[in-house]
Amino acid sequence: MIRHEQRPRRKRNADVLVEPDPLLLDPSAPEEDAPAPRGEEETTPAEEDDPSSSAAPLTPLLNRELSWLEFNTRVLEEARDERWPLLERLKFLCISESNLDEFFMIRVSALRDQLSADLAERSDDGLSAREQLMLVRKGVLAMEAGQTACLHEDLLPRLAAAGISVVAWEELEEERKEAARGYFRRNVLPVLTPLAVDPGHPFPFLSNLSLNLAIETKNPETGEVKFARVKMPPAIPRLLSLRAVVEGKKKVKAGRAEFLLLESLVQANLEELFPGLEILASYLFRITRDADIEIQEDEASDLLATIEQEVRKRRFGAVVRVEVTPKTPKRMRKLLMRQLEVSDFDIYEVAGLLGASDLMALVKLDRRDLKDAPFTPALPAPLGAPDGSIFQAIRQGDLLLHHPYDSFGPVVDLIEEAADDPKTLAIKMTLYRTSSDSPVIPALIRASENGKQVAVLVELKARFDEENNIVWAKALERAGIHVVYGVVGLKTHAKIALVVRREKDEIRRYVHLGTGNYNPATAKVYTDLGLLTCRPEFGEDATRLFNTLTGLATRTTYNRLVTAPRDMHRTVREWISRETAHARAGRPARIRAKLNALVDRGTIEALYEASQAGVPIDLIVRGVCCLVPGLPGVSETIRVRSIVGRFLEHSRFFLFDNGGEPEVWASSADWMPRNFFRRVEVSFPFVDSDLGRQLSDTFDALMADNVKARALRSDGTYERCHPGRGEPAIDSQAFFLDQARRRVLKAAEHFVKGGATDDFERVPEPRERGPEDEER
Repeated sequence: MIRHEQRPRRKRNADVLVEPDPLLLDPSAPEEDAPAPRGEEETTPAEEDDPSSSAAPLTPLLNRELSWLEFNTRVLEEARDERWPLLERLKFLCISESNLDEFFMIRVSALRDQLSADLAERSDDGLSAREQLMLVRKGVLAMEAGQTACLHEDLLPRLAAAGISVVAWEELEEERKEAARGYFRRNVLPVLTPLAVDPGHPFPFLSNLSLNLAIETKNPETGEVKFARVKMPPAIPRLLSLRAVVEGKKKVKAGRAEFLLLESLVQANLEELFPGLEILASYLFRITRDADIEIQEDEASDLLATIEQEVRKRRFGAVVRVEVTPKTPKRMRKLLMRQLEVSDFDIYEVAGLLGASDLMALVKLDRRDLKDAPFTPALPAPLGAPDGSIFQAIRQGDLLLHHPYDSFGPVVDLIEEAADDPKTLAIKMTLYRTSSDSPVIPALIRASENGKQVAVLVELKARFDEENNIVWAKALERAGIHVVYGVVGLKTHAKIALVVRREKDEIRRYVHLGTGNYNPATAKVYTDLGLLTCRPEFGEDATRLFNTLTGLATRTTYNRLVTAPRDMHRTVREWISRETAHARAGRPARIRAKLNALVDRGTIEALYEASQAGVPIDLIVRGVCCLVPGLPGVSETIRVRSIVGRFLEHSRFFLFDNGGEPEVWASSADWMPRNFFRRVEVSFPFVDSDLGRQLSDTFDALMADNVKARALRSDGTYERCHPGRGEPAIDSQAFFLDQARRRVLKAAEHFVKGGATDDFERVPEPRERGPEDEER
């Protein structure tokens, strides 16, 4: 899922919310009726009177919100790609839906706050909040239409043909309906709470992302018509196994899995909830609320308690979107608008399943024939010895881990082995997000019980993981571990672990630095980099960093690390400017960078300057990219690619030719203002030249992808890359999987007499692409 920066909360003023453009309400509106491109639109009288209005910015930039919509469009394209197994396609569609929910909860709500506060702020590309909201709405309407078509016209029929069906009440035979009625009375009816709306019953609270029924009832004696609301209870699965509903059998048959939608069951049995009343009509709707939380840390005497309180407040955030079905009448829409304090601009009509991300439950079915083949992650050669120590392996030299192709196991081993190792004196690490079953937490607790000094920085402000992190923090504190909650005013996003050991007569420090979280679950599906080293200069830097995070130091200097918010923004621009100077002097110069997002204006301006000096620049930016490539005289030497594949491309690393003395860096940070100025981040170099060459080869393989890569065009749209005539199809992730498989088999040959075994799953070859394939 996407993660967004925090912004100040402003009270919503419903009177100044924008009204909808009739053209934007219709996703089929002709293209010529759409808002004109930037630089071509006419200036309205209101804009002429507004002293804050300004022409398009001098620096060419793409709009951040529209760039994000382009990213989610690429995710949706994968759901349409028939080369993926069927449940993998469904997974992409669910991710697209979930991403859109979070986009509204964070980004759209921020724009609405700007508008309601009557702020004249413009985005870096020169758009007002109102202009952005209008364009966002148009893009979302088109995206939702695409999601609905993909799900109902393609995925669900194909799943049904493969033995996985999602059915509504009207599709059941009468015998099964009768059994379902009994199930409803026994298992669902006792949980439901019908809430009337009248002078004695105020409009009920609606929780974020909840699915609800708006119901009209009529009293046959008085003729009085009233409104009621029923929420689909989260304690009951939305997808009810028909085998359980009809036959009372809990186990789902994977080969013939049928599911009944909970809302369909409830909707068909409303008379049980309203005995004596006539059910006139019922309509499904779903709401999305502002889910960002405001934390005034400098005023919080107890940050843990403050975060707990703010998390509870999140559920009361302003409504930013109401999704309704097409048959919902105007009178019902107006009632919802009035009670939820929204305008019809916030109403989104969805012709298909509301909250389709709930279908992710189907992906968990045991249908290997409809999923990607499993694989076995590899291990760097020094870690392959069955009886070897992780410390011994690191002493042999720096180790590069490229997840998920390389196992995350060595990172866990570092903490677990240190916890039980009598030579270990201290363990220190940062925790931003981790999984519920992570072995890291028990290992840290065990280390404390074994007398080690353990210090953990738990970032309580990790969005949507606040509650989980509060639980971890309390558990660690109960075990006697030193727990700190970061630096006031900043999020600690750096990924670093330090183990201090006494070896003979000296202290040796072992360090792990990474681009991703200490989360074994996401390490299987996110691509990330990790460095394991015991170089003294890295150990000294790690010690200084932790002393800064837990103590009072403010002006720490580092041997190798570059940190934010102190130095990273300046250093990144210096790296780019250095390549510019090399190019102008005729020395080797080139920039290659892989990021999740590129937003920072100053960094983009430095890249434009480098391009104008002739520096070849290749960028792989998975998500939001505000840089405009390929502009004559501005960014002609810049190419931008985005890769959306089986794994989420999450790693961040940068390569600079540096006049013939190459440098390779990785980082926990994207090139965004929030990472540079509002987070504690770390960039770290790969000093070992062999590891640097490995990462250079890794980048080149990613850049050569012509199956899952898209090229950013100067108009902000993306074009899928295709193999040229006679060129092989290159799926970079499939290539890395194949490399990992070969390493696993090679390692097995050393331990299994007679050569490799057949116990390893075959990694699929890169998917073939014919010349007839077109971007959907």
